[in-house]
Amino acid sequence: MAIMESIRQSYWIVSLSRRTILATVVAALLFFSGWWIIIDTASVYETSFNFSYYICGILATISFIMVNAVSNEMLHGTGALYTGGIIGGGGIKVFLFIGFVLGFTSIIAAVWIMIAEFAVNETRTDKYPGYALLMHNVFIFLATLIYKFGAQTENEYLNGAY
Repeated sequence: MAIMESIRQSYWIVSLSRRTILATVVAALLFFSGWWIIIDTASVYETSFNFSYYICGILATISFIMVNAVSNEMLHGTGALYTGGIIGGGGIKVFLFIGFVLGFTSIIAAVWIMIAEFAVNETRTDKYPGYALLMHNVFIFLATLIYKFGAQTENEYLNGAY
């Protein structure tokens, strides 16, 4: 028996596919774990963890919101619920692109901080905050990708494309 079959579902998630439920749970766990790691690191390594290091995680979180705010219907301009909006189809694609750019930028900045401040800096004895910063941003970016591409939209589920 599979794990997902043994879990009793609430009435409000009966209409969702198991793939959507699993993608949502995995993305939520990754997002939570990423922030848990960085909060734990900031509390344990108070002297070696500057507040400016949070900017990478904040950018990754903004990226998570921006990327997942755009549905596939909005991206392709289909569906009865999407009428074009204020910025139209081209603006939606630019908005999604900016969201992905923010996500990649946060990972690049975390790698840069990890290498410049922690990995090659011989005066620092604690290297873990650099690794934690990178894990934090990678977990949030993975949560972004899993939630965006793992979960199915309602129309895909109703049309039997699962």
